[in-house]
Amino acid sequence: MTKLLFIKASPLPDDVSRSMVVASAFLEKYKQENPNDVIERVDVYEQDIPLIDGAFMAAGNELRGGKVFADLDPVMQDKLTKFDALTKQFMDADRYVIVSPLWNLGIPPMLKAYFDTVVVAGKTFRYTANGPEALLQNKKALQIHGSGGVYSTGESDLETHGEPYINTILNFIGVETLPSIFVEGVDYDPTRKDEILNAAIEESVRRIGLF
Repeated sequence: MTKLLFIKASPLPDDVSRSMVVASAFLEKYKQENPNDVIERVDVYEQDIPLIDGAFMAAGNELRGGKVFADLDPVMQDKLTKFDALTKQFMDADRYVIVSPLWNLGIPPMLKAYFDTVVVAGKTFRYTANGPEALLQNKKALQIHGSGGVYSTGESDLETHGEPYINTILNFIGVETLPSIFVEGVDYDPTRKDEILNAAIEESVRRIGLF
């Protein structure tokens, strides 16, 4: 059974976020064409995503040093359990759709926190004498990336930093990335909003065949 993990990285409601408007249309068509697939949703601004901080790293060092998990502080036990559950959920999926905005030339902070639960040495990649090695296989991802300006076609002096980062981090652990869908330019020219959204929806539906 194929499992698709739908990852939303915007705090805006689905009908307000332009990238989510496109993603929702994509998902509806995907369900029609893949009725037997299991779809799970991760909303990084609604779920409790554990942050890697000093206490988290100290607990990891203690476990590697031989400390028993049950002897950790209960709060840290809960944090590590949630972290591991997100890692496992990602590893168990076959396909991924990541919906994210461009914020200040980067990705939203909670999406970075989520990726920190996904890129885990010994689980999704490992260190070797020849460098890091990806451990995930036969998995594909589609990114639907929104921005107010136009950054993907050479019309701006800036590059879209968020979109390449997401593709790079997924490739690093072995996930094949499909060509991204860009929902961009509405803030630059609000009169083209419907045109931009409809074009992105049509393009996203074409990506279903690549999965």
